[in-house]
Amino acid sequence: MENALLVGLSRQVALRRELDVIANNIANINTTGFKSESMMFEQFLDPTARHEMFPVNDRRINFVLDRATLQDFSQGPLQRTEAPLDLAINGPGFFAVQTANGERYTRGGNFHLNTQGQLVNASGNPVLGASGPIVFEPTDTGITIAADGTVSATNALGQVGERGKIRLVNFDNPARLVQEGHGLWGAGANNTPLVADVSTRVVQGALEKSNVVAVREMNRMIEVTRAYSTITAMQQRTDELRRKAIEKLAEA
Repeated sequence: MENALLVGLSRQVALRRELDVIANNIANINTTGFKSESMMFEQFLDPTARHEMFPVNDRRINFVLDRATLQDFSQGPLQRTEAPLDLAINGPGFFAVQTANGERYTRGGNFHLNTQGQLVNASGNPVLGASGPIVFEPTDTGITIAADGTVSATNALGQVGERGKIRLVNFDNPARLVQEGHGLWGAGANNTPLVADVSTRVVQGALEKSNVVAVREMNRMIEVTRAYSTITAMQQRTDELRRKAIEKLAEA
């Protein structure tokens, strides 16, 4: 009877964690460059008790463990904004930005210029080019960014010149990236950034929307809520059975 309660409790803890992940996905459905998450569960088998007097062999008890949170790095839909500093990545890869904790990576391309003329992301972190941050002159106009990331602008004399090339990187195993919030990922241990493949293209005047599928997340939320309710009802019945058993034994 105690085993039933413990197994149910382990499942409830896992469902609660999954519900948190679903709620976070739904909350970020409109977040630029957000990648949806899902849970990976693991079955834990508890060793059986052994005693020769048992009429039948004990069966192993299955507990549920939430092993890890997985991120879906699939492409999100592109939304045209026509803003010259809004950039989206079409294909695998990430923008590299410089943060106080070192180089980090993002798919959020809602960039702007800071007071030093640097191209920065929504959190103010400089966007890195092949030779460092991308910097514009105060009089620069007509900013254009090519599909390969080459940044050009027109100076005060009407001359068009390059201001750098946005650094696009990718990883052999993006699943090893460490999410750090605000749309940033760290490379993690032994996960070296590589130059993105030529198939990875920059789209100027567009943003990559979240890849969260609202209908799918709502269905998952309903399923998890139902499963949680079912386990709660089972635990209540088990607890009631135990209470009645104790009362009967006390009367004997």
